[in-house]
Amino acid sequence: MASLPRLDRPQNLRQSVLNSLRTAIITGELAEGQLVSAPVLGEQLGVSATPVREAMMDLSREGLVETVKNKGFRVTTMTEKDLDDLAQIRLLVEPPVMHAVAANITEEAFPELMRIADACTRGAAEEDLTAYLANDREFHAQVLAFADNPQLTELATSLRQRTRLYGIAGLAKEGKLVDSAREHHELIRLLRDRDGAGAEALLRAHIGHARSIWATGTTEAAGSEAADSEAAGATGSPESAETHGSAAAGGSGAT
Repeated sequence: MASLPRLDRPQNLRQSVLNSLRTAIITGELAEGQLVSAPVLGEQLGVSATPVREAMMDLSREGLVETVKNKGFRVTTMTEKDLDDLAQIRLLVEPPVMHAVAANITEEAFPELMRIADACTRGAAEEDLTAYLANDREFHAQVLAFADNPQLTELATSLRQRTRLYGIAGLAKEGKLVDSAREHHELIRLLRDRDGAGAEALLRAHIGHARSIWATGTTEAAGSEAADSEAAGATGSPESAETHGSAAAGGSGAT
């Protein structure tokens, strides 16, 4: 089993443990099907078994691990079909509401979004995947909140947490994750300009890359194109699909 980095003693230990374990699963550091125990993970992280056990129960509710009686927890296995399904649902749920977000978002929201976007970029530059993913998750949750649909925000956040990003560590080492992180700033610019169509196209490109490059660690775009095609068909908008195609060709990252 891979050895997890020890944690500093933060104010919110449980949240720190949760973020660390979630990142380890999403990036593949804790492999699919792997059986883990709270005492062993706690020893690796430099904490007691209690916050680890609490965090694993949270991850169980998120669908990232399964409880194994008298043994611990097993990392949930995701098939290619599972990942395709998640990408398809995200394409149907998240990008279309960018029009509502662009119309509803307030000027007062942008300083906090900029702070989180800066933290994403910093995490990417420092190859701190836990910080990057935690800030990425918070950024998109705050953006989606302006769609004024709490159920949608909860669903989108859940889908984001259940995906796998096995190529992300390689992107960070190659310096490409920083480029992706900076696209959070581009989304802020589009929303500030009330450009719902541009924000929708950017988010479609993000999700497409998440399925193709990030999930597999390769540059093949087959998964992205398949999910893209299905989403374009569902929206029934050739113009929207064409706009996304241009954005995806120029982008390099995902969320």
